[in-house]
Amino acid sequence: MTIIEPIVADAAAIPTPAAYRLAGVTKTYTQKERVIRALAGVDVEIAQGDFVTIQGPTGGGKSTLLQLLGALDQPTVGHILIGETDLATATARDLERVRAIEIGFVFQAFNLIPTLTAAENVDMGLEPLRLAKDERAARVTEALERVDLADRGDHRPGELSGGQQQRVAIARAIAKRPRVLLADEPTGNLDESMRDEILAVLEALNAEGLTLVVVTHDSAVANRARRRLRLDQGSVRDITR
Repeated sequence: MTIIEPIVADAAAIPTPAAYRLAGVTKTYTQKERVIRALAGVDVEIAQGDFVTIQGPTGGGKSTLLQLLGALDQPTVGHILIGETDLATATARDLERVRAIEIGFVFQAFNLIPTLTAAENVDMGLEPLRLAKDERAARVTEALERVDLADRGDHRPGELSGGQQQRVAIARAIAKRPRVLLADEPTGNLDESMRDEILAVLEALNAEGLTLVVVTHDSAVANRARRRLRLDQGSVRDITR
């Protein structure tokens, strides 16, 4: 049988599919009879497999934007597409599905359960997926291996360093094999050495194709990203050099 190879265009001419597409995203809150505009008509696209950092002053809208990207809230106006799902118009059930399957979360506080082992903490992140026991166990093992903690699965958080605890938190996020990893100041509680340790883990995951969106105040973190965005007074601009 003759196999006909498909004609493939120049890779540089093939557009990278978007992980996120934001169009006219505005978010307002009412606080003590005042209307506060946290985001003001944000238009931005994040390519699949990209590594993007978001910087900006406190109160500039970073947390609001991350909540919207994480399907934890919906915009007042505008559209946020993750794949083909518009988070702005999605039902509560659809938002729950997106959070459970498509997005992994990592926070400044590790948010580990102190009485559970590292493996048990990772396993907890798989609860919403309702996987078979064997599949859950395989994913826990795989996730811990990917963050170089295969030999620490039976350790509780108190027996681990800060960097190791954050790696457990990353393992918990990636065990469900998400489309995107959202990280809010993931190195904020770590010293310089541990910060670099976590960045190396994140960069390795990104090299495997995982899309990273990281909110940070640390320029050393931002400078490692492929793309840098600055969010100030509700508006986004690209400051990539």
